[in-house]
Amino acid sequence: MFILDMNRGKRLLPYLAASAVCVIVTNVYALYGHGVRSDAMDYMFLYPLISGFAIKILSTLVHGDYSRGFKRAGVNLYNSGLATLTCGALLRGIVEIAGTDSVYIIWFFVVGWVMVFCGTAGVFWRINKLKNGLNKFYDIN
Repeated sequence: MFILDMNRGKRLLPYLAASAVCVIVTNVYALYGHGVRSDAMDYMFLYPLISGFAIKILSTLVHGDYSRGFKRAGVNLYNSGLATLTCGALLRGIVEIAGTDSVYIIWFFVVGWVMVFCGTAGVFWRINKLKNGLNKFYDIN
């Protein structure tokens, strides 16, 4: 039982590592950018940090157990949405520091939030068992 508890905590490690990488990238970019900073880059670490804990809390509230209910496609879509939001914040920060503007940056956030929403719905989506015979060959929950 102790091993299962440790595995649940390991699911948060990638989100914490991504947040740490965001903080490092922001500080290195500010160092080489002559101290000029951007709010978008300063707060981009919050996307992986808050979302990692949010998905754990939502899963615990809905399923009662963090490890139940995860579907691989939903998790992949959710994580891809978070990566899109983080990259959008990085790009927005670079553009702000450069003193220019781009109409395409908003699409990072639109697509990112749509992916996060669809991924969240996919994480909790339950497929009904079709027949007992199919369960031998397929992993259908």
